[in-house]
Amino acid sequence: MSIYIIARFTIHDRESYDKYDEAFFGVFEKFDGKLLSVDEEPLVLSGAFDFTRSVLIEFPSQAAAMAWASSPEYLAIAKYRENGSTGEAIMVKSFDGALPGKSEE
Repeated sequence: MSIYIIARFTIHDRESYDKYDEAFFGVFEKFDGKLLSVDEEPLVLSGAFDFTRSVLIEFPSQAAAMAWASSPEYLAIAKYRENGSTGEAIMVKSFDGALPGKSEE
């Protein structure tokens, strides 16, 4: 089952964040992930979006996503993202045809 990471960041130190960007693909490509979207000008459809950047990433499994996120290589570059931004990230499962919270009748 595919897993998606949805992240939103407010970049406050572009120089530090750019160091993260420069090293990102060298680490990311080792973990079978797909970068589906990076957007700094999303079209807000509802609510407020007070972030500088949104990111959508796909992995073939939760294990692959966690291997990437906890790898020494990623942790070494994540410090630049942490120094250059604040943000939020969630991991969600791909849709399997059943809505969560709906009981089968």
